[in-house]
Amino acid sequence: MKTLTVFTPAFNRANLLPRLYNSLCNQTSLDFNWLIIDDGSTDATKEVVQSWIKENKIEITYIHQQNQGMHGAHNSAYKNIKTVLNTCIDSDDFMPLNAVELIINKWKSINQEKYAGIIGLDALMNGELLGTKFSNEQTTLEDFYLKGGKGDKKLVYRTEIINKYPEYPIFEGEKYVGLGTKYLFVDKDYQLATLNEVLVIVDYQSTGSSNTMFSQYLKYPHGFIYNRITTMKYSKSIKRKFIEAIHYISSCIILKRINFLKKSPEKLLTILAIPFGIALYILIKYKTRNKLA
Repeated sequence: MKTLTVFTPAFNRANLLPRLYNSLCNQTSLDFNWLIIDDGSTDATKEVVQSWIKENKIEITYIHQQNQGMHGAHNSAYKNIKTVLNTCIDSDDFMPLNAVELIINKWKSINQEKYAGIIGLDALMNGELLGTKFSNEQTTLEDFYLKGGKGDKKLVYRTEIINKYPEYPIFEGEKYVGLGTKYLFVDKDYQLATLNEVLVIVDYQSTGSSNTMFSQYLKYPHGFIYNRITTMKYSKSIKRKFIEAIHYISSCIILKRINFLKKSPEKLLTILAIPFGIALYILIKYKTRNKLA
């Protein structure tokens, strides 16, 4: 059995997947398989992937499902991963040619039972690192940012650890739940071994979730409420809890929930956040006034 599963959620990205495929075919270590979760694509994703499976250059598993959003694709991936390690490489990104080798070598060099996995670096297409490197041999994801770390980072989790914690909830009619909620659960119990090497090259798309966030606030309030409650409950940072309380209130206003204090795990912070939450709701409505029917 391979050591690593690279999994990729894909929704109508047949035009972008070939770049990732080529980077995987040319890895210096082939101790991995590629799991593609096709999240309801209506383009040629299936046909493209099936042609690669026939080529038999690397081990590929393809799963098609009804569109559920990124978190639903992650749920499906975690259910189907059999390897010790896994990492998500998005359809618009790709891996440096030595990335798998770096992951495997790092994994072999550490006390594997001690860690939830490995955290490595992201870089842009021009080679520029995203944010800062790691200053310690181990960290949790939240601690890295609380201590001044910056930039997106690549997570490689032990499959048995990530599957110990609750799946992302699926809310009818909504297709967004923040992936970070599950990582907070892991942070409670485990450290990550740091690796100051680039594991992924990112190519942010103008239609990606980071560019449509205000619209998502309005379209997926149940998912965001789940995010906010979870983060208020498990984060170590009072500042972060307060920010989450602001967002929690704005989502509750969207849903016309007047009893929002009842479900808040941080009631005092939530009371203090009320005027800011109202202001954020007004901002969301203003920003999305011409974008939603």
